[in-house]
Amino acid sequence: MEISSGQLNAQLRPPNRALYWVSGDDPLLMLEAGDAIRTFLRKQGFDQRDLFHVDKNFDWDNFLQLANSLSLFADKRIIELRFSSAKPDDEGKKALQQFVDNPNDDIAVMILGPKLDKAATSTKWFSKLTANALLVKVWPLKREELPAWLSARLKIAGISTSREAVAMLADRVEGNLLAAVQDIERIKLAFAGTGQPTKPLEASELVDFVSDNSRLTTYDLLDATLLGETSRAQKILAGLKAEGVHPLPILATFTRELDSLLPMLALKEKGQNSEMIIKNARVWANRKTAVKSVLSRLSKPQAWQLLHQARHIDGAIKGMNLANPWDELSLLSLKLSGASLASERR
Repeated sequence: MEISSGQLNAQLRPPNRALYWVSGDDPLLMLEAGDAIRTFLRKQGFDQRDLFHVDKNFDWDNFLQLANSLSLFADKRIIELRFSSAKPDDEGKKALQQFVDNPNDDIAVMILGPKLDKAATSTKWFSKLTANALLVKVWPLKREELPAWLSARLKIAGISTSREAVAMLADRVEGNLLAAVQDIERIKLAFAGTGQPTKPLEASELVDFVSDNSRLTTYDLLDATLLGETSRAQKILAGLKAEGVHPLPILATFTRELDSLLPMLALKEKGQNSEMIIKNARVWANRKTAVKSVLSRLSKPQAWQLLHQARHIDGAIKGMNLANPWDELSLLSLKLSGASLASERR
C-alpha cells in the first residue's frame, strides 16, 4: 500500500505489517516518519531493534538469518535498513522478497532510503514486494504548503501567531523544516515558566525570539558559499563545528540547494536570462543575490559532481567510508564557492 507521510498515522494500526518502506529526501519528515513507525511497533511488543546501513557490500545472508531466527524469549524485533541508494541490488531484492513471502511474526523490517522514482516503483518486483507492505512516500513541502504546516506546528506548541508572523517565519526558514522546528522550539522555550502570551504574536515580536545575531547558522554558511565568499564560508563552517553542530543538517542544506539549482542551470544552458530564471523559480527575495551569483559561475555538470560528492559525505557521516565529514564539507563549500572550480577551469 502506498501512502504519503501525512497519511501515515492513520495507517499505523494493528495488525502490524512485515515491511515498512519510507522513501524521500526531506530529513525532518523522514525522521518523523521513522519515529512514528518505531513508536507504533514498540506498542505492538517490538522492543528490540537492529540497525544496518546498506551499501554494495551488505551481507544479505546475515539479514535473512536474523529475519528468520526464532527467539527463545518471545522477543519481537525491528530490523531497520538504511539504504545509501534508492533501491537494493539483485541480491537484496531476492532477500527482501524471500522475507516477505515467508514473514516472521516476531520480525518487522523498516527501510529508510532516498526518494524512489516512478520507474523503480512501477517494476513487477517492487509491486509484488510492497503488495502487503506499507510504502511511505515523503515529499518535501511545496512553498504554498509551508505556512499551513508552520501554523499547525505552532498550534501544537501552544503558540498563537498572526498570519504575518507565520509568513515571516516561512520566509526565514526557506523550506528547511529542521530549521523551522528549531525556531518553534526556541519560541516555546522563551515562554517556559512564564506562561503563553495573551494575544497572537506579531512578526516584529517573533523576530526577537528567533534571531540570534551572535550565532551563525547553516544558512549563513550556504549564503556565504553561494556568494563566493570563500574565506568567510570556511570560518563559519569552523564555527559550526566548534559549536558541536552535527554535520548532517549542514550537508542537507547544501544538497537541497544543489537539487534546486539543477533545473535553473539547465535553463541557463539553453540561454535563458538569469533574472528570468530566478523569477520563474520563485526564489526567496532575500536569496536572489546569492542564487544569481552561483548561477553565474556554476555549470550543470559541476552541480552533478558536487551532488556526487555530497553522497560520499553522507556515507562518511554514517560511517560507511573512512573520509572525514568536516574535511569533505569544507571541500564541498570551497568548490561551490568557486575557489576550486576556478582552478579546475585553468
